[in-house]
Amino acid sequence: MRVNLLGLILAWIVAALIPSPSWAYRDYLTAEQKARLDKIQTVLVDAIALTDKGTLDAGPIAEIAARRIGELGYSVTRDAGKPHDAVFRVKCEQRKTWEGTTAAGGDADLPDAPSRLWKGPACQLTYQLGEMRMKWQKEVRTDFEDAVSAAQAANAGEPGAYAMTKLRDKLEQYDFPVLLSAEWGHPERLLKLLEAADTPQMRKVRIISLLGEMQADEALPKLKEVLKDRDLAKQAAVALGNLGREGIPLLVDLLKNAPQVELRAAAAKGLGQLGGTHGDATVVPPLLEVLKKPDTDWAVLTEVAWSLGKIPDKRSIDPLYDLDRKLQAIRDPDNQALKKLKEAVFWAIKQCDTWDQYS
Repeated sequence: MRVNLLGLILAWIVAALIPSPSWAYRDYLTAEQKARLDKIQTVLVDAIALTDKGTLDAGPIAEIAARRIGELGYSVTRDAGKPHDAVFRVKCEQRKTWEGTTAAGGDADLPDAPSRLWKGPACQLTYQLGEMRMKWQKEVRTDFEDAVSAAQAANAGEPGAYAMTKLRDKLEQYDFPVLLSAEWGHPERLLKLLEAADTPQMRKVRIISLLGEMQADEALPKLKEVLKDRDLAKQAAVALGNLGREGIPLLVDLLKNAPQVELRAAAAKGLGQLGGTHGDATVVPPLLEVLKKPDTDWAVLTEVAWSLGKIPDKRSIDPLYDLDRKLQAIRDPDNQALKKLKEAVFWAIKQCDTWDQYS
């Protein structure tokens, strides 16, 4: 019993340390600060370009930032003397001097987080709300770390100017505007961009994912509509799993009837997220129904098992043990899909069969 109790405590600690989306810290802001975030409309763009030989004209960098932020419907100014609601700062350097945040953990492990190890050309992206510098920090980097040798190899002349040109290319590619809009809690702007006919497919995928992570219930009708789009349906199903209970019937229908394996798996994952978030055990019976079907694809079964583990329920214990016995009889050590399924079932059993932990 003592070992099991220790396991539960450790599991709780691990769960508490899992990094949440960067905008989750809004819960720690004052009511006034939250209101200011919600009302952001005009953004001041402030840019600086630093090379080994001093500063360069940062106008081209500021122009890119202003144009791209404007894509989300924000008004943008580069005049600090004019009224504005927030300041978006872009600091580009040929040789990065700022080390970023922490060495590891939380946002530091994300691909676009400031890197302590990177000393080459980079742009730091931050924003300020009034006098308060917010914790949101992103970084774009060139494909090379040494601007001098890279400029020589490309016969590009001045290394500092060459580095700034390449950093401008990265700013054109990096979708910081949608990240900012999510950070500020503006789902309506993201939805408008999602509905635009000229929005690229990959940008739509990013927006759908952000809407889910934001738990933007306003997005529910649009996500239901997007489920009809074969290319976006999987992302929409996962996003639904972060919204309210209203998405459960839709996800159950997808789990049972969707023709694509990946969509059924995404629906199972979404049901686990919803059930776990809201403590709603009504998702357990449809998950068990799929678990018991002999012809269910392993990818779907894997997500079903993970989901059942997120909603510990005694009804899941026997079916999970039955499946585990069948899987253990299969000897195929090189089958990665089977390995993942076994791991999911083992974990789900540990979560559901806890009666002896409290005896």
